[in-house]
Amino acid sequence: MTLTEQLERLAAFEPAPYPVVSLYLNTQPGQHGRDQYQAFVRKELKARSRTYPQNSPERESLDRDLEKIGRYLETELRPSANSVAIFACSAGELFETIQLAAPIERHWLHIGDQPHLYPLARLESQYPRYVALVTDTNSARIMVFALGQLITEREVKNVKTRDTVQGGWSQARYQRHIANFHLHHVKEVVDTLDRIVREEGITQILLSCDEVSLPLLRDQMPKHLAEKVVDHMRLEAHATAADVLKQSLEAMQRLNSRTDREKAEAAIGAYRAGGLGVVGPDETLAALIKGQVDELLIAANMQRMQRMANGASAGSANDAALAEPAIATVSAGEPAEAPPEVVRLADELITKAKQTSARITFIEDPELLSNYGGVAALLRYRN
Repeated sequence: MTLTEQLERLAAFEPAPYPVVSLYLNTQPGQHGRDQYQAFVRKELKARSRTYPQNSPERESLDRDLEKIGRYLETELRPSANSVAIFACSAGELFETIQLAAPIERHWLHIGDQPHLYPLARLESQYPRYVALVTDTNSARIMVFALGQLITEREVKNVKTRDTVQGGWSQARYQRHIANFHLHHVKEVVDTLDRIVREEGITQILLSCDEVSLPLLRDQMPKHLAEKVVDHMRLEAHATAADVLKQSLEAMQRLNSRTDREKAEAAIGAYRAGGLGVVGPDETLAALIKGQVDELLIAANMQRMQRMANGASAGSANDAALAEPAIATVSAGEPAEAPPEVVRLADELITKAKQTSARITFIEDPELLSNYGGVAALLRYRN
């Protein structure tokens, strides 16, 4: 199951009258090779449990969750995992775990009435699913990356050719022969790439190829594949997977910087023109509730989100969505923690986006949406 599918499952969890635990842990070992999360887990879980009356249904449900979480961390956490996210509500029959190669910046424990998905959606945005194609005239490696790790790798190998000098007609025939080998190789690479892109649901492709292969690839690549190529890299054909990952992530970050500005300006411009754009947390949430949002744009730093002065104009549907939950929202782990109402709002936005199949883009530059409460959206339609 992909992270996108897991996010959609968690977003479908109905708000519960019992505590819902969302625990994010950075499980990377410290400088002495020891895990750094146990003290946080012991301290915070016990402190949260004591906030509920003893022998109450809420306390009993939470205590069962905390016991199950402790066992899981002791017996099932893989040494290779750099982070883990755990969602639990014993009374609501929820226990979902996600171990990741990508690191979570800091520990975070959140207890509310539904899963806290903002950090997980943020991680999905930071480490997207994409293909890197590294090829020359006789070999190719097609690598699928997601969440900061190599998911699958496919190799295509063909006849290795070399230049030779014969002169005259013999040389011309030989060069045509070599060109046919190169063309056959490129066609096989494109066919394999096309199949992987379809099977994996890939929307972004990064290329690294030599000067001979590049024009052949451009000629042979169908339009639907060419449209997915987002950048070119410079890598040796024998580059390690770690080198490909490093350079490809840097390329994706550069791409995000460009497209973040374009998307923010498009949403703001459309809003000003009365078109398919909306700005502000409340107005955007109202549009999400109606299923109007095609792409949610949200600040990558939750602390930059805030309610706007005219937020009440969103209407009664939005007011209902932001009503005070049955279980108080409490969080810990992040310095200068965002106010509980902002955490709640961020979760409503992410959850509604996942429930309505809206794309989510985290805007890294805090200034792009600073005048609009850190939130905007591109719409599918307007009423």
